[in-house]
Amino acid sequence: MTMVRKGILAFAVSAALGLSPALRADVLIGVAGPHTGSNAAFGEQYWRGASQAAADINATGGINGEPVKLIKGDDACEPKQAVAVANRLVDQDKVAAVIGHFCSSSTIPASDVYDEAGIIAITPGSTNPQLTERGLTGIFRMCGRDDQQGRVAADFIVDTLKGKRVAVIHDKDTYGQGIANSARAQLAKRGVSAVLYEGLTRGEKDFNALVTKLRGANVDVVYFGGLYTEAGPLLRQMREQGLTASFVSDDGVVTDELVTTAGGPQYVKGAFMTFGADPRKLPEGQALVEKLRATGYEPEGYTLYAYASLQALAAAFNATGGTDSEKASKWLKSHPVTTVMGTKEWDDKGDLKVSDYVIYEWDDQGKYHQK
Repeated sequence: MTMVRKGILAFAVSAALGLSPALRADVLIGVAGPHTGSNAAFGEQYWRGASQAAADINATGGINGEPVKLIKGDDACEPKQAVAVANRLVDQDKVAAVIGHFCSSSTIPASDVYDEAGIIAITPGSTNPQLTERGLTGIFRMCGRDDQQGRVAADFIVDTLKGKRVAVIHDKDTYGQGIANSARAQLAKRGVSAVLYEGLTRGEKDFNALVTKLRGANVDVVYFGGLYTEAGPLLRQMREQGLTASFVSDDGVVTDELVTTAGGPQYVKGAFMTFGADPRKLPEGQALVEKLRATGYEPEGYTLYAYASLQALAAAFNATGGTDSEKASKWLKSHPVTTVMGTKEWDDKGDLKVSDYVIYEWDDQGKYHQK
């Protein structure tokens, strides 16, 4: 009998015996990320994807016959808050696993908490290489790494944009500076040295002094490592000052909120970014995409990544017959998982064996398209 049929049978037996849902042991899964604050758009993507996955998994028997229940953990992309959230999820909520976090600067310290507690965690969107380079056995990604993403961006700048005078800007955060350094290193390997390398501060909105420096350096390409909250104002102020240099950024700007923070589609037109190949176009996810769109929600960014993360956890727990994180981790590293983003496989570090970063371009309607 398949795990799905066993799960449905377990639900049916519970109902027949008159057992209330409260008497069944819910499988608690934490969904940690910036659910409030300036980066809440990404937290919304996580929650939407994971919630739909939980509903769909529960409709087919849950995990080992038990319903999935999600527990929200809001870290606001603040490292100290992320650690507090991780401790709460482990000690108070007693979660079996975690989907999260988002900002690498939050995920890295939180992952130490999960590792110590022996709790498996999958991040849909944290890309800093150090997350999986520290020998933590239960930490996984549903996305690629900055050293992969940075190379793709740098090669695009050299090969397609023909950039000669490139500025590399970052937000001084673990994620933003890490990916900027990766792009800068690849540019150097390709024979292009950054004419300006500078950090800005998260939360700032006035970048006119920086734009003046960019104009003074006569840059033809600006690469920005960071999030949409700063990318938008920077891009707008570049254009308002007449700086026409190409703008290239990362998967931290993959949200329609970039248009809002920039002040309109006229400012983001022609900007580029790196992100995984659009999962909304994969045949495995078409039914889900249509279901979400029918509710009025566009499953952009990391929505499907979060959905796939819960699929992976469910597959591992179902295959190992429980919620033992150690067994689930070992299973994931030796078995492929079918998800709405295609078949995924992980190496011994918890990284995906195949990463699919590509270039996207924003149009004059405020929409992005894969090049």
